[in-house]
Amino acid sequence: MATQSYDDYREDMIGRANVADTTELRDYYRELEQFNAGALWTVANKIEPWQPQTASVPVVWRYRDLRDKVLRSTALVTPEQAGRRVIYLDNPGRHDVSAAVGWLYSGLQVMNPGELASSHRHSASALRFIMEGEGAFTNVDGHKMTLGANDFVLTPNGTWHEHGVAEGGTPCIWQDGLDIPLMNALEAGFYEVHPELQQAVTYPVDDSTLSWGNPGLRPAGAEWSKRYSPLFKYEWGATYEALHRFAKASDGSPFDGIHMDYVNPATGGPVMQTIGASIQMLRPAEHTKAHRQVGSFLYQCCKGSGYSIINGRRFDWQERDIFCVPNWTFHEHVNGSASEDACLFAFHDLPVMKALGLYREQAFGENDGHQPILDPA
Repeated sequence: MATQSYDDYREDMIGRANVADTTELRDYYRELEQFNAGALWTVANKIEPWQPQTASVPVVWRYRDLRDKVLRSTALVTPEQAGRRVIYLDNPGRHDVSAAVGWLYSGLQVMNPGELASSHRHSASALRFIMEGEGAFTNVDGHKMTLGANDFVLTPNGTWHEHGVAEGGTPCIWQDGLDIPLMNALEAGFYEVHPELQQAVTYPVDDSTLSWGNPGLRPAGAEWSKRYSPLFKYEWGATYEALHRFAKASDGSPFDGIHMDYVNPATGGPVMQTIGASIQMLRPAEHTKAHRQVGSFLYQCCKGSGYSIINGRRFDWQERDIFCVPNWTFHEHVNGSASEDACLFAFHDLPVMKALGLYREQAFGENDGHQPILDPA
C-alpha cells in the first residue's frame, strides 16, 4: 500500500481548510455576505497556496505568423488615430488584463518612414527591442537616439518619449515591453500626452550611448540620481561582442548558457525599478539544464534557432519569435544548430521580486537536470 507523502500530510493537517459543507454553514456564509465579509477557510487554499500558482500559460508567438498582420495595420490606422499602432500579445490565461505573461505586457509596434508618434509619458516602465527596419529613432526626455536591429532601448516611467522613422528609412517593427498590468493591479497608472505633442531634442543625438555606453568607464564627475539607467540605448554590436568575450572566460550558467544582465552603469543594478533585462548565448548544440524562478519572463530569439522545454512541453523558436515562461515554471533551452550560436533576449520582473524579498530559484533534480517532454506544443 502506498504511504502518504509528507506534502499530502502537510496539506491535510497544517493550516489548510478541511471543513465539511453543511446547511448550517452555507446559511452562515450567506449571512456574512450581507455584510461584505466571508470565512477565510472557504478561500484559504486559493489565496494562500503552498507555492506560486500562475494563470499564465507558455506561449510562442511566431514572427512569420504575425509580421504580415503587423504591417497590414499601417494601411488601416495611422499613429495619430491609434495613439500607438501596436499588435499586443495576449496570453490565453491573462485575457482579463491583456498581459503576455504574469504582470508584463508586450506588443509589436510598426511605423513607416516619415511617421512620428506623439510624445507622452506614463507610470508604466517601458522598453523597446528593435526587430527590423532602418531609420527608427526614439526621443527620451530630449535625448534622441538612432536605432538598429537588436538594439535595446529604455523609456523609463515618467519620462517623456516619442518614436518615429526618418524619411528615407524603411518600415520598422519593434517589440514593446511594459509593466502596464502591474501598474493597473496597483491602481497606480497615469498617462499624459505632451502639451506640444512633440518634445524638443535638447542633447546631442545618441549622447546617452556616447557618454554612458563605454565598457568599464563613466563620465568623470557625472552625477545621476534617478532610479533608472542613464544609458537609454544598449547597442547590439557591443552586446554580442560582450557575450563572446565572456564565453572565453567562463563556461557560463548550467541553466542559461553564456548569460549577461543589462545593467544601470551608474549603480550596477537593474536598468529600471520594475523591469530587468538580460541576453544569453547558447553555444552550438548547447542544451541547458532546467530550473524555475519566482518571476515571469518574455524571450525573443534575436539570433539562430532552437527550442525550449517549458513544463514538459517543447516550444520551437527561430529568429524574431517571442515566447514566455510563466512564474515558477521549469524551463530549459536548446540551440538547434551544431555550428552556429543562438541568442535570446529576455525581459522580466525580477527587480520587483528581489526588491520585495520574494525571489527563489530551484533546479530540476531528476534526469540529469532535464525534463521529460510530455507532449508537443
